Amino acid sequence: MSEINGSRSWREELASLVEDTGLRYTAGSFESKRSEFTVAGDSPEGESESLKDQVQGFLKAWGEMAMELGRGCRDIVQQSLVTEDSFIVQKLGGPCSEVSKRLSFLNDYFLPEDRDPVHSWTVILLVFVIAFAVLGVNTKHDSSIPRIKKAFIHPPSASRVLLPDGRHMAYHELGVPADRARFSLIAPHSFLSSRLAGIPGIKEPLLEEFGVRLVTYDLPGFGESDPHPIRNLNSSALEMLYLANAIGINDKFWVLGHSSGAMHTWAALRYIPDRIAGCLGAAMFAPMVNLDERRMTKEERQKTWEKWVTRRKLMHFFARRFPRLLTYFYSQTFLSGKHGPINKWLAVSLGEKKDKALVLQPKFEEFWHRDVEESIRQRNVKPFIEEAVLQVSNWGFSLTDLRVQKKCSRKGILPWLKSMYSQAECELTGFLRPIHIWQGMEDEVVPPSMTDYVSRILAGATVHKLQNEGHFSYFFFCDECHRQILTTLFGSPQGPLNNTLDATDSATATATE
Repeated sequence: MSEINGSRSWREELASLVEDTGLRYTAGSFESKRSEFTVAGDSPEGESESLKDQVQGFLKAWGEMAMELGRGCRDIVQQSLVTEDSFIVQKLGGPCSEVSKRLSFLNDYFLPEDRDPVHSWTVILLVFVIAFAVLGVNTKHDSSIPRIKKAFIHPPSASRVLLPDGRHMAYHELGVPADRARFSLIAPHSFLSSRLAGIPGIKEPLLEEFGVRLVTYDLPGFGESDPHPIRNLNSSALEMLYLANAIGINDKFWVLGHSSGAMHTWAALRYIPDRIAGCLGAAMFAPMVNLDERRMTKEERQKTWEKWVTRRKLMHFFARRFPRLLTYFYSQTFLSGKHGPINKWLAVSLGEKKDKALVLQPKFEEFWHRDVEESIRQRNVKPFIEEAVLQVSNWGFSLTDLRVQKKCSRKGILPWLKSMYSQAECELTGFLRPIHIWQGMEDEVVPPSMTDYVSRILAGATVHKLQNEGHFSYFFFCDECHRQILTTLFGSPQGPLNNTLDATDSATATATE
């Protein structure tokens, strides 16, 4: 018996070559021993497999079958279609090899050296297509994504005046009528805006309380104003003068500018001094200044540049060097016929607190959409490019020209001889009336560094620094702020002119000033 147990019989050798059947030979007899095993997911008590496990098992088996099918199809293709003798390889093999060689440089940056660029980048492109398709399906019915609103062009509604060159200028009036106006205020609008802006959100009763007539107008090519064939800041100032004469503003008036609209306000102070120099003054809110101002230091430019976002810097560069490229960017944003966020459309960064909270308010969104719709009414990109180029090009004057200076006439022999025996005749030049500037210290569109430069050059300007305010928060939809502004400009409210005596007194006061 020991010999049998010590050596393997032919039965045991046979059993080792086949699957274990559970039969054992011991002491001349067979024993049946059932192997014990547990299927994953089955409990020792013999509970039935759950539906979830069945589905997982089915999907796993289906995936394995699909992989095997794919491998089989790949082998068939390789053995029949991509052999050297096949028609496809003979026709496309050469061009594909050439493309592969030209794309081989991509291996140095993105792919391992042993990978075929044509095959690898085809797979990568396919993965991207599938990924974007999945994202498109997943976001198709996502209610959290706001719906894109289309811009609607409203029927014409503006009053217009005829300019000397035959063009028309559209304007809008708010406040008291012309015959009862104690103060007249003219406001050019900023970029991507219109005559509807003015002082956004200001109430009619507040203007009547101070007796103010607020006049806004569309720049050439904006809104309902006809385009100008050759625009510059000199023509902009003359158009403001023509408008004032056409609507009956024959005495003194204030000029007001916000952001890039201040560019036209600066031009009015410079190019029509006979009219503006005798006016009551100028009011500006975050006024834009040309970065090419000859007196601006490198540090002042750098402070402004650091506050701008990359897209704003890019638009500034294109406006200076390649203005035609702006056509593409404008057609993809506000001229696309769709509405978008103000920071994207203007390529600016909003203040951290108040500006971001303001643009989320429904009343701001309603105003912004209506203002943009009016601005792009003519669907012409040229006026916007012209406006952008004006902002960054040579204005034709410097802010130092507005500084109050004493100028004495000493040219020629006769004035020189007179100066030897008597005091030379001198006169004050520059803008002699008050200039009020409001600047938000959290402004990232027109940073405070620009206003610091203006304050350094125009020492007579009064700068109101607004802590915790951004580019829009103080000027837009703030009743208390609007009252403070009018009080600063006009003093205590006196109401509109009520009778002939008031009108006579106002005219007398205007003449003495």
